[in-house]
Amino acid sequence: MFGGLSQVLSWAGLCQVLFAIFIGLAGVVAFCTVRLLARHVWYTHRLSCFSKPHADSWLLGHLSQMKRGEEGLHHTDKLVQTYKHSCYWFMGPFYHLVRVFHPDYNKPLLMAPANITVKDELFYGILRPWLGRSLLLSNGEEWHRRRRLLTPAFHFDILKNYVAMFNSSTNTLHAKWRRLVEEGEGNMEMFDHVTLMTLDSLLKCAFSYNSNCQESTSEYASAIAELHDLIIERRTKILHHWDWLYWRTRQGQKFKKALSVVNRFTREVVQRRRALISQQRETATQSDSTTEPRRRKDFVDIILLEKDDEGRGLTDEEIQAEANTFMFAGHDTTASAICWVLYNLACHTHYQEQCRQEVMDLMQGRDTEEIEWDDLSSLPFTTMCIKEALRLHSPVLAVTRKYTQDMKLPGDRTVPKGAICLVSIYGTHRNPAVWTNPQEFQPLRFDPANTRGHSSHAFIPFSSGPRNCIGQKFALAELRVVVALTLLRFRLTPGINPDLGTAPGEVRRLPLLVLRAEGGLWLQLESLTSHTSRDD
Repeated sequence: MFGGLSQVLSWAGLCQVLFAIFIGLAGVVAFCTVRLLARHVWYTHRLSCFSKPHADSWLLGHLSQMKRGEEGLHHTDKLVQTYKHSCYWFMGPFYHLVRVFHPDYNKPLLMAPANITVKDELFYGILRPWLGRSLLLSNGEEWHRRRRLLTPAFHFDILKNYVAMFNSSTNTLHAKWRRLVEEGEGNMEMFDHVTLMTLDSLLKCAFSYNSNCQESTSEYASAIAELHDLIIERRTKILHHWDWLYWRTRQGQKFKKALSVVNRFTREVVQRRRALISQQRETATQSDSTTEPRRRKDFVDIILLEKDDEGRGLTDEEIQAEANTFMFAGHDTTASAICWVLYNLACHTHYQEQCRQEVMDLMQGRDTEEIEWDDLSSLPFTTMCIKEALRLHSPVLAVTRKYTQDMKLPGDRTVPKGAICLVSIYGTHRNPAVWTNPQEFQPLRFDPANTRGHSSHAFIPFSSGPRNCIGQKFALAELRVVVALTLLRFRLTPGINPDLGTAPGEVRRLPLLVLRAEGGLWLQLESLTSHTSRDD
């Protein structure tokens, strides 16, 4: 009897505990909900100075208007044409964005001091497991220190050494293309080929590592490609943005496996290079180092040797993060840029011929077809075409920022601290209030005689200000080498996607981490003989 009563009392006690827990959780949820809604109302009020496109509801905002692919870009075109410089956009009560697409609005946001500029977690957070606290993702004093230590790696004297590697990787690509053309397969998808080429090139520049990834499978190159694809997939699934859920999914496990391959490779390179540098220092103190040949320094060498004002260098973990960022940010964006330059020239054969003639004139009388560092400044029209392609098809379509203080914009508008500022590179580059006939490919826009009236923030493919792309000179150098050699050896015309049967040159753009094309970007290649290249 008493045992049964005791059991009833124990169950009653348990129920009381569970009820108390439930009430407590309900209270926490209610508090968080009220706080979230209050925050939403506050931001809505503070951002009322900006025009707001019609929202689905006061709570859900513009969630259903987030479109992907070609439709998403057309939607941005309509926003730019309607609002000219900026608009307010929110995704549920969680994220409040100011979208800007005019130079006068870009400038104060991009030129803001780095110490008040923060990379937001919505767009950049999913990169952190791979890139750590690298230059791309760090803030404040940590960012300043990283930037100072990494800047020497992109000095002109270092970039000169990389040009030979650009030539080497491009030659490998072109040898493969010649074989395919000879076999009757001149209709090619550019991204597959060019992405492997830029990855091959970066591995040589970063690690002095010849992966041969253009011709055979490389575990490291395959892991990089898999990480990239998994990042894109994760970005499109909102629930996967929460780490506690993502790492329990099949994709999360695949990500960890690929990341371990990448990190192991980088870690081994860094450790071997530290040992080599230490050995070289010992040898230098024991012998006349001037009589020994010097090995050309790569990216890892330079960041291993750099010290800050206090004599501290980067740790192995920091170097790993920066090397991963160099590989991630460098190969895919440059590949996108190269592909879209070649596409635009394929669609405008008269400009293609002008560029080809410029390269042929440069090569006149030479024994070898190789672009040298000093040649880069001797390709003015080709450079104009590259810039115009970057305007029309910028690899990175937008950059986002948050600020630790209110930001003043023209027209007595203010972005409150904590709101996300989305600087639309795509919208700025195609804004009819900024560019005449913005949808047309007109390289002469970038003739020095025509650029005097351009706003400094009308053309921003590499962003701008303190947090601009540190590798932009590297990318532009590689672009000019690859484009020049390609035009010297091949004639390009629009291709046909064999799976879709599209008309030649018909392309649907696909914004991912960088701008790609649905079903690939197909061009038809015709080999030009060495004799034709020089005397045609």
